[in-house]
Amino acid sequence: MYLVRPPYLYKKFLSKAIWRMNPTEKKIYLTFDDGPIPEVTPWVLNLLKQENIKATFFCVGDNVAKNPEIYNQIIEQGHTLGNHTFNHLNGWNTDTNKYIENVNHCNQLVKTNLFRPPYGKLKRSQFAVLNSQFSIIMWDVLSGDYDKETSPEKCLKNVVDMVRNGSIILFHDSLKAQTKMQYALPGFIAFAKEKGYEFEKL
Repeated sequence: MYLVRPPYLYKKFLSKAIWRMNPTEKKIYLTFDDGPIPEVTPWVLNLLKQENIKATFFCVGDNVAKNPEIYNQIIEQGHTLGNHTFNHLNGWNTDTNKYIENVNHCNQLVKTNLFRPPYGKLKRSQFAVLNSQFSIIMWDVLSGDYDKETSPEKCLKNVVDMVRNGSIILFHDSLKAQTKMQYALPGFIAFAKEKGYEFEKL
């Protein structure tokens, strides 16, 4: 179960995080979590290149260490990088010091000032430390591509129905999300371009 638009109370809980960009500009921001992996990330990169779109990739450090060539391809194509911890940790279930260490471990490889917590789960204590080091990026529209109960068609509907000026849109370049993301992403790009949105990276 998930909400396509983040709930008000959670946004208030992490009110200093960035959930949406400028609502007065007809611009949207594609983001991808959990890569890079050889089965999915190159497909995303090829599509973005064909569509002349720059995006933001929140990378898991362990995947970067295992797939440096794909990581370098993200950089070479001019996309923005974000930190997504080294081991895709759930902040609610992780000691704060261990969590911070894991984020810093990732940042030895993914040198960036952007961070997104896996699962969107972060304790106040973790946020307090990380917010002094990073811009904490959340999302305005969750595609639901990772959810086993969500169909590819529903995934596309989620983003088409909820996109608005300044939306930060969350897809995943992961095996779990592959089928749904590969269906929804091209359709969403076509829709957004037809509606006159510009795609930007963070």
